[in-house]
Amino acid sequence: MSGAGRTGGVRRSEVPCPACASTEVDVFFSERDVPRNSCLLMDDAEEATTFPKGELEIGFCNTCGFVANLAFRPGQSEYSQRYEETQGFSGRFLTFARELADRWVEQYDLRDKTVLEIGCGKGEFLVMMAEAGAGHCIGIDPGVHPERIETPAADHLEWIVDFYSESYEHLAADAVVCRHTLEHIPDVEAFLSMIRRSLGDRTDTIVLFELPDIQRILDEAAFWDLYFEHCSYFSAGSLARLFRRCGFDVLAVSREYDDQYLLIEARPTVTGATPRAALAIEDDLSRLRNGVEKFVLRYDELCSSWRTRIAQVLDRSERVVIWGSGSKGVSFLSNLGLGEEISAAVDINPHKWGKFMVGSGHRIVSPSELVELRPSLVIVMNPIYVDEIADSLRALGIECEVAAL
Repeated sequence: MSGAGRTGGVRRSEVPCPACASTEVDVFFSERDVPRNSCLLMDDAEEATTFPKGELEIGFCNTCGFVANLAFRPGQSEYSQRYEETQGFSGRFLTFARELADRWVEQYDLRDKTVLEIGCGKGEFLVMMAEAGAGHCIGIDPGVHPERIETPAADHLEWIVDFYSESYEHLAADAVVCRHTLEHIPDVEAFLSMIRRSLGDRTDTIVLFELPDIQRILDEAAFWDLYFEHCSYFSAGSLARLFRRCGFDVLAVSREYDDQYLLIEARPTVTGATPRAALAIEDDLSRLRNGVEKFVLRYDELCSSWRTRIAQVLDRSERVVIWGSGSKGVSFLSNLGLGEEISAAVDINPHKWGKFMVGSGHRIVSPSELVELRPSLVIVMNPIYVDEIADSLRALGIECEVAAL
């Protein structure tokens, strides 16, 4: 087992911050030969293992707190209908998403109103907003599969299989929703400014974003949450600061989903209005710097610990599988250089079964196939799903160790 990832210490970058143009950017994590996509479905192992590779040069801006892959170049990742990113087969995730959809519809009086979701993925959340009472719901995403969507609210839904761009600035809405998309955008200021221009003088429009929180990733040295598609990483403060620079009045910023996600709620700034004071949660630059130091110090230790744990199971001639074949799984296997040491990757998404993971080439199996594999160790790629997965294993009659990243 040998991993590709190396922190290599901290060095000053020659590339300015993509969010604020500051030159005070430190690269603290580098990795070569990482898969350029994590969620594409590969039909065979050879296609998966020979998929194009890219680089990570993760830099931290000391001025605004933004974190970015400075080596990322637009067009290197594929987003299409073979991109399978949904978490919508998890009961835990669906409960969270439905409660959030209900809350936003109620809190911002979106009943019978128009909602535009930019980067709607497979459309589950927009369906939930329609079922919660929103009126005309428009979803834009190159990976959406309208034929897979069944809901009594179908008449309220419109799907556009495309990237959001200036050509869609004419779409008027009472709410603009964007969940887990901004982290895929390299020029975040240009993207957010485009959305602001599209709103014009419609300053009553509520803008609702959700994305991963880099603070948790740094504090936990969660290297499996750094991967190629995610070229932009935000903290509460860097996110709020970007929104204000792009002409938004920030109403609220919060952490959700066991503090894995950031939610920001904002409206277009009204010309001449007194700026709203910064929120307490935004004061995070010192904590972010400490988080960078923690990441650098703990990365090698964590990699070594996982390699040792897996080797101990293999020394007993027993099997190890990972549960979760998406981005976290691809990054985990890539960093640790794991191949045949892992017997399979398990996923509850039936659209992934029989396909192969980009990079490592591991076959993706259904939970029921574990009855035959009989692993001794199941490594869960997201700790929030441990209870759900443990219940599934018990239902299958499988007794094994379950460990979460």
